[in-house]
Amino acid sequence: MLRNGLEPWHLLIVAIVLVVLFGSKKLPDTARALGKSMRILKSEAKAMKDENPESPAPQATPVVVRAAEEPTVPHPAAEASGAAH
Repeated sequence: MLRNGLEPWHLLIVAIVLVVLFGSKKLPDTARALGKSMRILKSEAKAMKDENPESPAPQATPVVVRAAEEPTVPHPAAEASGAAH
């Protein structure tokens, strides 16, 4: 029974179910969006293959962010006691 795989009448049943579920007005838009998505996927996959496969992938270099050092401002009371000595 499953030896032949998909037969034409299987595809006809699938098409009828799609029309019933989604309606005939939404199917062209859905097919157009699916086609556009497939073209984008294909072009991105080709771009990934075309990148130089011999060279290793670039390693991300760690970025060290240091906190800004706060300038030391003497406390006014410390200045007053320092001036007195």
